Amino acid sequence: MTAPTPTGTRKRRLRDRLPVRLRQHWKPVGALAVGLAVMVAFLGDVRISPYVTSASRVEADTITDDIPGTIDLYDTSTAHSIQLTYQQTDFDKMMKEFKEDGTKDWIKADLVVDGVYLNDVGIRLKGNSTLMSLRGDQAKQGKQARQGGAEAGPQGQAAGQQGQEGQADEDAQDEQGGGRGGGMVQYDLSAEKPEELPWLVKIDEYVEGRAYQGEREISLRPGSNGQVPLNEALSLSLTDTSGQKAERYAFTSVEVNDRPAATRLMVENPDTDYGDEAGDGNAVLYKARAGSSFAYQGDDPSKYESSFKQLNKKGSQDLEPVMKLIKWVENASDEEFARDLDQYVDVESLAAYVATQNLLLNFDDMAGPGKNYLLRYDLDTKKFSVLGWDYNLTFSGDATAGPDDATGMGGGMPGGGDGGDGQRPSGAPEGMPEGMPEGLPEGAEMPQGGPGGADGEGQERGGPGGGAAEHPLKTRFLETDAFDEVYLAAYQKLYQEFYASGTAAKEVKAIAGQARAAGAGSEELDTAVSQLTGTVTDRAAALAKDEQVTG
Repeated sequence: MTAPTPTGTRKRRLRDRLPVRLRQHWKPVGALAVGLAVMVAFLGDVRISPYVTSASRVEADTITDDIPGTIDLYDTSTAHSIQLTYQQTDFDKMMKEFKEDGTKDWIKADLVVDGVYLNDVGIRLKGNSTLMSLRGDQAKQGKQARQGGAEAGPQGQAAGQQGQEGQADEDAQDEQGGGRGGGMVQYDLSAEKPEELPWLVKIDEYVEGRAYQGEREISLRPGSNGQVPLNEALSLSLTDTSGQKAERYAFTSVEVNDRPAATRLMVENPDTDYGDEAGDGNAVLYKARAGSSFAYQGDDPSKYESSFKQLNKKGSQDLEPVMKLIKWVENASDEEFARDLDQYVDVESLAAYVATQNLLLNFDDMAGPGKNYLLRYDLDTKKFSVLGWDYNLTFSGDATAGPDDATGMGGGMPGGGDGGDGQRPSGAPEGMPEGMPEGLPEGAEMPQGGPGGADGEGQERGGPGGGAAEHPLKTRFLETDAFDEVYLAAYQKLYQEFYASGTAAKEVKAIAGQARAAGAGSEELDTAVSQLTGTVTDRAAALAKDEQVTG
C-alpha cells in the first residue's frame, strides 16, 4: 500500500530534477546552448568546410598485393602482349548504355600481360570525342552543339548535353583524335573491333589492394596498327630524357576475346602512385580537369573540385595550396608577380615546362582547350611545379615557331599551317569544321578566331594557338620581362637536348622500330613515320636558324 503524500509537500522543481553535476556547471552549458542557437540563426545557410593541415605522408589507399611479373611493363626494348577476356553479355550491356547516354561503366575481365594472368580486372572505355564514332548520329548531333554549330538547333544541343552526362572528366582531356605522326586522325572505331578501342585497365577495381609492378592503371591509347600515336611516344621520350617527369610507355599487341591482335601504345595513367612518385613521397599532385578554371572562387575548397582532382594524399592534404596559388596569381600586381613568383612556384621548373611545350609543338598544354597539366606541390619547399601529360596533340602546327611564337594547331598535318585563313587544312579528316581541330575535348573551348587567331598570329608568346586560349600563370610568366632570361636559358638547353643533338630524329627511328616489333608494320605506319620525321627535321632546321635559340 502506497503511503499518501503529505498535503503540505511541494512538487519537485525542474532544477531539482536535473543531475547534480549538471546543476553545478549550468553556466558553461547554458553559454554553449546560446552560442549554438546564435550560429544556427545567423550561419544556417553558410557551408562549413573542414581544412586539412596534417602533413602526413601516409596514403590510405595502399598496395597490399603487388604482382611482380616477368618483364618490366614499360621496357621499350621488349615487345609486350596483352590479352583481355570478358563476358560478351557484359560488353554488350556496357556498349548499349554508352550509346544511349554516354556512360562508361566498368566490366570485369581477365588479363594476361606478358604471360602473367590476373583475374577480375576492371576495364572501361576511355575518351570522349575519340569514341564519337561508336555512338552514331546522336553523338554527332551532340558534338555539333558542343562546338557551337548553329545548324544543330535544339535537338543537337539536347544530344550534346546528354552526351556529356556521366562521363569521367579526365577522359575529356586525353585521347581526343590524336595524331599518329603529329597530324590529326579521326578514328573509325567499332564495337566489332574491341582490340582497337581506347581502354582504361584498372588492376584493383574488383580486387582491393592489388597492383601489377606497382601499377594500378594502364591506359591503352587511341590509335592502332598504322595509326598508333608515334608523336605521343616521341614526346614522352624526349620529356623524360630532359629530366622532367613523364609517364612511362611501351608498345604492345592487344588481343580481346580471341580476336586478331592490334598494336597499341600503352601509357602509365596518372593516379595515386604516380602522384607519390612525382614528389618522392612528399608532394601532392593535382590534375587539372577539362574545361577547368584558374579563377579565384573564395576560400571554400569544394569550389575548386570541379577544376582540379587531387591524385594522392587524400585525407591528409586538400586543395588549399591550389586555392592560395590561384588567389595570388589573380591578385598580384605586375611588380609583385615579378618579385614574388619564386615564393609560390619553382620558376626554373616552370620555364622548362613552358619551353618544352613550345619545342614539342604541343597545341593542348596547360593553356590549351583540354587544360592538360598537373600541379605538383612540394610539402618541403611549399612551392609548385607544373608537369605535362597527354601529348597526343604534339607535333601539330607550324614547325618554324620560335620561343616567342604561338605553337597552335596550324595545318593539322605535320609542319603544316592553315595560313591563318581559318579554312580546313589540306589532308584534314572529312567533316572537320573549318577553323576547328577535330577531337577537341568536351567542355573545352576553341580560341576565338580559330587556330592562331583571326590574323594567324597567337596573342600569347609561346602559347598554344593565340586567341582566347591561355592560362593566367603561363601567360603572366611569359609576359613578364623579369623571366625572359630564365625562359630563354631553358629553351636553349632543351633545344640542344631535343634537336641540335639529333636525339629527336634518332628517337623517331627507335620508336618506329618499337611499334613494328609490336606488330604495327604496314604501309600506313611507314607513311606516319615519314610524316613525323619530316616534322622533326623541319623543326630542327628552323630552330637552327634562330639566333635567339642557338645563342
